[in-house]
Amino acid sequence: MISVHVKAKHFADTQVLRDVRFSVEPGEVLAIVGPSGIGKSTLLRIIAGLDQSFSGAISAPSKLGMVFQEPNLLPWRRVLANLTLMHPGIPEVDIRAMLERVGLSGKADLWPRQLSLGQQRRLALARAFLGAPGLLILDEPFTSLDRQTRDDMLALTEGLIREHRPATLLVTHDRAESDRLATRICELRGAPATLHPLASAL
Repeated sequence: MISVHVKAKHFADTQVLRDVRFSVEPGEVLAIVGPSGIGKSTLLRIIAGLDQSFSGAISAPSKLGMVFQEPNLLPWRRVLANLTLMHPGIPEVDIRAMLERVGLSGKADLWPRQLSLGQQRRLALARAFLGAPGLLILDEPFTSLDRQTRDDMLALTEGLIREHRPATLLVTHDRAESDRLATRICELRGAPATLHPLASAL
């Protein structure tokens, strides 16, 4: 389980987050929606441990997987090497099985630039799930994809979450994505931003 209580987050004299409190159980998906600049990515950085300049407390699993808006692959390493570098203790046979699971069988020896954007996103998803994360953070991972590719990615992500059951945080501007993936939906709004429950997705 992940438990979050951000009492306050400031940038200089400006408070951007106030009393943001929630928990997420294993297998549960919490979607956080809200307008650009409201503080969604700031909240994710705090939860991921990338920003420790805040007032409050975070309790999260030690194993963390993240998928960002951009795939953030290493262009000088082939597909397989992008995964073995991040997960050196995992047998290659298991890594190749994950590549097959995300639809990249036969792509292990390609360079990232030889993959389509959708394939690069699949590789980023494989990287996140390979470490068996207790917490999965999805920061608008379907941005800039065409409709069919986005639908395929949503289905793949649904399946992987169902199989691995991490506690999952999804940040998105797209309500259709949150309705499809999330078990709960909350909205960041206000200045400073606070968290408000919306409708259950199930």
